[in-house]
Amino acid sequence: MEEQSKNKISEEEKQLHGRPSRPKGGLITMPFIFANEICEKLAVVGFHANMISYLTTQLHLPLTKAANTLTNFAGTSSLTPLLGAFVADSFAGRFWTITFASIIYQIGMTLLTISAIIPTLRPPPCKGEEVCVVADTAQLSILYIALLLGALGSGGIRPCVVAFGADQFDESDPNQTTKTWNYFNWYYFCMGAAVLVAVTVLVYIQDNVGWGLGLGIPTVAMFLSVIAFVGGFRLYRHLDPSGSPFTRLIQVAVAAFRKRKLRMVSDPILLYSNDEIDAPISLDGKLTHTKHMSFLDKAAIVTEQDNMKPGQIPNPWRLSTVHRVEELKSVIRMGPIGASGILLITAYAQQGTFSLQQAKTMNRHLTKSFQIPAGSMSVFTTVAMLCTIVFYDRLFVKLARRVTGLERGITFLHRMGIGFVISIIATLVAGFIEIKRKHVAMEHGLLDKPHTVVPISFLWLIPQYSLHGVAEAFMSIGHLEFFYDQAPESMRSTATALFWMAISIGNYVSTLLVTLVHKFSAKPDGSNWLPDNNLNRGRLEYFYWLITLLQAVNFVYYLWCAKIYTYKPVQVHHSKEGSSPVRDELQLSNRSV
Repeated sequence: MEEQSKNKISEEEKQLHGRPSRPKGGLITMPFIFANEICEKLAVVGFHANMISYLTTQLHLPLTKAANTLTNFAGTSSLTPLLGAFVADSFAGRFWTITFASIIYQIGMTLLTISAIIPTLRPPPCKGEEVCVVADTAQLSILYIALLLGALGSGGIRPCVVAFGADQFDESDPNQTTKTWNYFNWYYFCMGAAVLVAVTVLVYIQDNVGWGLGLGIPTVAMFLSVIAFVGGFRLYRHLDPSGSPFTRLIQVAVAAFRKRKLRMVSDPILLYSNDEIDAPISLDGKLTHTKHMSFLDKAAIVTEQDNMKPGQIPNPWRLSTVHRVEELKSVIRMGPIGASGILLITAYAQQGTFSLQQAKTMNRHLTKSFQIPAGSMSVFTTVAMLCTIVFYDRLFVKLARRVTGLERGITFLHRMGIGFVISIIATLVAGFIEIKRKHVAMEHGLLDKPHTVVPISFLWLIPQYSLHGVAEAFMSIGHLEFFYDQAPESMRSTATALFWMAISIGNYVSTLLVTLVHKFSAKPDGSNWLPDNNLNRGRLEYFYWLITLLQAVNFVYYLWCAKIYTYKPVQVHHSKEGSSPVRDELQLSNRSV
């Protein structure tokens, strides 16, 4: 009676003040989230895109030490998202994790910007032919602290911001089922647009105006991103954290191992289920039983040793619910398909290394006095990605919808598959373009003149850069959708962290592949597929085609994984505001298929 009285008073107060309650989340929150993403990405990319130049020209670090510093930072940044996801999913929630992580990142950026402005915080400029003074221990300490704070900040932002945006759409509402996948498209578009500005405008300012302003602009952008994000607090749909998801997964595995010798029950309906204890981790729907990996189902078999009494909560290390067993199954099923995206990142990574070296040897002049910097060639990848996202969202989905009947046009598995094919074509084309470049070099007698510009236009490289951008628009967004949608509801921040982890592994695989090819393709006469000094005498096309072959094998593997993949089965409760649920519906995650 007291609770009903409180609810009645609350309704009367709303009517009295003329402010009826509105659902949390929805499209009204997108300007705040996208403004945050644009400013944050502008800050992060603008902060690090040209950092190698800052370390070598301002702090006078040797190239190898500067490269290792950034590599160590990148490696740390790829691990911290798992920590950030754990914090968000376990106890802090995504909003507060993003907010505090942004503040930490802001402090790191401010520290480095101040060091770029105050002369005593960096070594004196080089004078003539004198040996440059390398930054001392105190000056390097400021750098390392700033980079560490940046790594910790990105660990909280990366896994949470995309998941938090998708959380704003209630997946149990039939009227919102298409808006989640739409969100992923426009999230990536905003991110790409910010990257485009960062690698052009900010890099130009840093190289030609000054590092104080060049780092100050990203720092201010980061501050604005925090303000924009916090400004939408009252409008957001906040999902409470539901405890450590890793603990629940381990509990299921332990319970299944303890009961490994039991015979499976004759009917899955006899397995343990408890809507009350699963309620905090099944707001969007309850996972139902699947027949695969039945050995894990033994964790939900009730035995006499479980000492179950009416209303008693079981020991989770001995007895798990069907929903929690299916959480573990979902994570295991995601693994093979999630791993298949690693080689695409490996192929994509070559744009910043060997494709860039190709561009350096080619004629990049647009006019007699202006040429495109080799490092800006990635602009063509970004532009192609942005154009493809617009094409996909505005035209492709509508056309595909007529054929498939699916609201989203095609499934994310189909989308990933298209991205794989385009990536294979990109590296195949890159090999033929390298043959063309070397042929022109040979015609002009430049094979042994690695520092002489080959008279062939940089425009020949646009196809491979652009194809990688198109592939990213299909594969990377589909990959991100897959992780978010198929992960257990309570592990979506963790799933997004796994997306970033796959990107990190793809880059490490690239490093390993380059090292192995360089080692085993070396011949006694000094020739090598990937020479250190003269690309004209190398066999870069063979390396591109090796990646093409590996991607083709990986694509066959992906097709097999996609064919046997089972979408997580969700019992969705559709409800109308102010009334009881109108129906329960079992879906194989149909909001995605």
